Amino acid sequence: MPRTHRRHLARFAALGLAAAVTLPVLGSLAAAADKITVGALRFTSHSASFVAYERGYFKDQGLDVEFKFFQAAQPMAVAIASGDVDFGVTAISGGLINLAGKGAIKVIGGALHEEKGVDGQMILVSKKAYDAGLTSPAGLGGKSYGITQAGSSFHYMAHKIADKEGIKRSAIKVKPLQKVPAIIGALKSGQIDAWSIVPHIAKALAKGGAVVPIGKVADYIPDYQVTTVFTSAKNAAGKKDQVKRFLAAFSKGADDFNAALVDKTAGDAAAEAMVKLIHKYVYTSRPYEKAAPSIRNGAMRINQNAKLNLSSVKDQLAWFQSEKLVPATITIDQLVDSSFVEIY
Repeated sequence: MPRTHRRHLARFAALGLAAAVTLPVLGSLAAAADKITVGALRFTSHSASFVAYERGYFKDQGLDVEFKFFQAAQPMAVAIASGDVDFGVTAISGGLINLAGKGAIKVIGGALHEEKGVDGQMILVSKKAYDAGLTSPAGLGGKSYGITQAGSSFHYMAHKIADKEGIKRSAIKVKPLQKVPAIIGALKSGQIDAWSIVPHIAKALAKGGAVVPIGKVADYIPDYQVTTVFTSAKNAAGKKDQVKRFLAAFSKGADDFNAALVDKTAGDAAAEAMVKLIHKYVYTSRPYEKAAPSIRNGAMRINQNAKLNLSSVKDQLAWFQSEKLVPATITIDQLVDSSFVEIY
């Protein structure tokens, strides 16, 4: 065989060997991404997770994310405890606190929060109730108030409003309806008198005419840590690096969201791109033109770097205990792992 042919064969053999060595290595790197399931609700307030997924921030942190969607907070807490979901972002519920007390769940960061100067959750009443004289939160005594479950954030808000207005808590008749869509239907039809909810839902309902806003939750619960980030206690203790990577990606998504729709510093094009991204997850059954205004209206602050308002969380824990919805023996340290984010 001519010498030149032997050289070419040797070169191809070397290249083939390199490929044989390199391909399995690349395959192992691809397989190294941690597969995790993230619990969410189809609310604008959950956008930090959606942004982190769509813009590759989770992938950059070596996380292969799948979403699991819920219609209320408590079932998500159960899913975290059972291992069906790895990370959740939702309001603190009695179920979550009870599971934390059993050593199953830890709050690891903050997400949505009420901030002065930013439209937040609104107190709504049915048009029927409004026309009958329920025109301010001071009149909620003796009226019905929609909640998902006893011990939900809606239940907490109803009682905090009662406390500030000097209304006996039991005078507000909370009605557990299990799911947000059921509450919306009951409010619009006048089957319940009142409810409180995030602005992207509240403003859309008010625009329809069957519901009337009568107040703001921030006036009753200032600096309210509306939603938190949580995971299983097992993850918090045994997968600290994964938890930190999740929070890093989540925080980057929150930064993009706040810049585009809350602070509005990113410009009109960025705001439009953000609304289109969120529409993949929120109001998906509506045409974009109809969904966009509601998504923009729902832009509440998501805490930078997932920092956590511990004072607010303590107040929520104290309320749950005062209502005997969770044991009085559960401590804030059982509920919160404060080692991952800034606490204030």
